[in-house]
Amino acid sequence: MTSVRQQSVTDPAVSTDAATVYVCITCRYPGGPESEPRPGAILAAATAKAAQGSGVVIKPVRCLANCTRGLSAAVRCNGCWTYVFGGLDVACGPALVGGAWRGRPQPLKRGLIARVPPVNFEELE
Repeated sequence: MTSVRQQSVTDPAVSTDAATVYVCITCRYPGGPESEPRPGAILAAATAKAAQGSGVVIKPVRCLANCTRGLSAAVRCNGCWTYVFGGLDVACGPALVGGAWRGRPQPLKRGLIARVPPVNFEELE
């Protein structure tokens, strides 16, 4: 079985300002089988492996409520916009880690579902 070590924000080695990638571990491809491990769990493990030594925190979650769009993940950092992606595949782990620090790597450009403003966001008029 594929496992993902979840880094805790209470771990002194992990800054609360670190970029965080939330990966849905229950995701599967639309119409895909209910078998284990789910493709989302495989993506989470690949993302955790890609994040080793990068400072990016990977947090597996049970559902991002984006089920019709396949494998899903969200990328956030305190004080910044959060980006939600769908239509990912199990090879997108490195792109999720890269996207946590700079721009949107090519595999993420086609799968952007939403961007969510930071908590204290105020629209400039």
